[in-house]
Amino acid sequence: MPTKKKAVKPRKARTGTKKEFGVMMVKQVMQKRVQSAHLKTKGDVIASLLIEGFGAVPVVDAKDKLLGIVSEHDLLAALDDGHKLGVIAAGDIMTYNPYSVRPETTLLTLVHVFRASDLIRVPVVDVKDKLVGIIARRDVLRAYLAAGPAGC
Repeated sequence: MPTKKKAVKPRKARTGTKKEFGVMMVKQVMQKRVQSAHLKTKGDVIASLLIEGFGAVPVVDAKDKLLGIVSEHDLLAALDDGHKLGVIAAGDIMTYNPYSVRPETTLLTLVHVFRASDLIRVPVVDVKDKLVGIIARRDVLRAYLAAGPAGC
């Protein structure tokens, strides 16, 4: 006896609930809760922050103005140079004036930045250079995938 196939319901058309990747901005996908350090924060504390979160920690002043960034690479370089992380401070090993983006930067612009550089993550700052977030390559890729096949 032949088996009956169940009727397949047609899929609903997309209703625009997903954002178009091509017009998405950094502020829509950036990480807003950023662990940061100050100039005198010791390297071992920064290493602990890196293990718990991102591969780089922005360094800010008392008003959260971005001053620099300490990456895993910076910490490993300090170790390689014979420094003890419990003694060396962020101000001694950070990259000063790091590349940063504004929240209104489009993700497509950021894709070009990531492709043209060795950056893996970038601090996000407002017009007064106050740290408001951080965005990584993986955040951009996650946003692209979430936008679906018609994302661009």
